[in-house]
Parts: sequence; C-alpha cells; structure tokens
Amino acid sequence: MEPVIRLNDVHKTYDAGDSAVHALRGVSLEIAAGESLAIIGPSGSGKSTLMHIIGCLDVPSSGDYHLAGTPVATLGSRALAKVRNQRIGFVFQSYNLLPKASLLRNVELPMLYGGVGRLERRERAREALRKVGLLERAAHLPSQLSGGQRQRVAIARALVNNPSIVLADEPTGNLDTQTGKDILALFDELGRQGHTIILVTHDPVVAERASRIVRIVDGQIAADGASAVAH
Repeated sequence: MEPVIRLNDVHKTYDAGDSAVHALRGVSLEIAAGESLAIIGPSGSGKSTLMHIIGCLDVPSSGDYHLAGTPVATLGSRALAKVRNQRIGFVFQSYNLLPKASLLRNVELPMLYGGVGRLERRERAREALRKVGLLERAAHLPSQLSGGQRQRVAIARALVNNPSIVLADEPTGNLDTQTGKDILALFDELGRQGHTIILVTHDPVVAERASRIVRIVDGQIAADGASAVAH
C-alpha cells in the first residue's frame, strides 16, 4: 500500500547570515495511513522542522516529499493551504486559541477558511466539542478554562474538518501528569478511529503511547522501530 507520507533524502538548511544551520540532513521516512508514530529527540535535533515539513508549513531545501502519492513540491500556495486546512489537523503545545473568541468560534475557524456555511459550521463545531467533552462550555472563552480543557479545544479544532492526519507538537508539554494522560487517551482513540497520528515530543513516556518511535539526532534519523508498548 502506498504510504500516506514519504520523504526521500530530505535536507533543510536555514541561512543564518555567515553560518548555515543544517536542521535536517538526509531524512528518509515512510508513514502508513492509520499509523501512530512519535518523533522524539532533544531540543534542536530537527524534530519540529520535520513536523513542519510533514505538515506543509515548510518546504525542504532538497529531497522529495510525497503526501498521499502527490509530490508536495508541485503544489501551489492555494493547493497547499487546502491540504493544511482539510487533510491535516494541527495541535500545538501553546494551544493557539483566539483569546476573545468563544470555544465554538475557535473550533469553527478552520471551516471559515474552507468556505463552509454558517449552519454547518455551527453543527460540526458543536459535534467536535462534544467529542472532547466540552460542548457545555461552548460559549466560554479560553481564559475561563484550565490548560487541559484548552488543549481539548485545540484538538476539537484540529478534528473539525475530519483530517486524515493529526500532527501534535508537544501536546502535553504544558499539562500536569494526569491531564497529560487524559489528552494522550484522546489521541489513542483517534488512532483507533483510523486517523494517522504523529506526535512530536522530547518525552519518552509520551512517545511510548505511539506504536512506532522515530528518534531524531542532529537532523538525522538515529533509530526507527516499534515502541515497547506498541498497541
């Protein structure tokens, strides 16, 4: 079966004036549809750069990236925006919620960019909040929630367009241990529903929740294999 994500000899170099920063150095990686994978590595290892390339937020300096069989380099800016909006759901450590918008409005946001009608937006946003257990807080502002609740809203927003791929960058980094476990249980459930889940983390406990762990060191894949507690 064609992998949903295939990177071949991907390099990423950032020009920093007199010295270039080599964030990725020849990464080749295949991820199957429905797979649960963790990208782990120390700070500065290149894992976030890799996530940005997988999520079409950045482009390789060299090498190839195929998403569902399509060479990403051939996509124009409008097509890339559509991919990011409809095929990939993003969950960030900092939540990235609009502070003065209700939870419902925050979750509706990706559908605004996608041109979805108002009634359908409202219905789908309410259903996404219901899935993460926050429908009764739909009219609240993010400042009225705990960190764990805000992360649940961020997950609801990531899911509202039913993306096939969910990318999560340090999704439990700002949370206490128990709340982090609750959030990871949500990702477990998403995996069982058939989403491709990619967790980027420096925490080996978080990484073990995935079925496969890819370790990045100095911009290269140092290890790639099943986790000790693969589901």
